[in-house]
Amino acid sequence: MTNYKARKSNLKDLLSKNGMDLESLERNTNIPRSQLDGYISKKVMNLNTAMTISKELNCQIEDLYVWASEEE
Repeated sequence: MTNYKARKSNLKDLLSKNGMDLESLERNTNIPRSQLDGYISKKVMNLNTAMTISKELNCQIEDLYVWASEEE
């Protein structure tokens, strides 16, 4: 079985694609701006947060990151 790891956040691109900014995402999800900034830079979100953000951005959870297999 192949294991995967989140390598890079796609959050900025997804926000742009949806015509949103971090303030709008913060307001619509009640996730603090400082936490959202962390997700953009390097912090990996937990499953509950990923589901909340993916629903708000109308995407799949997998779309939130660039993924790499452990073998890479």
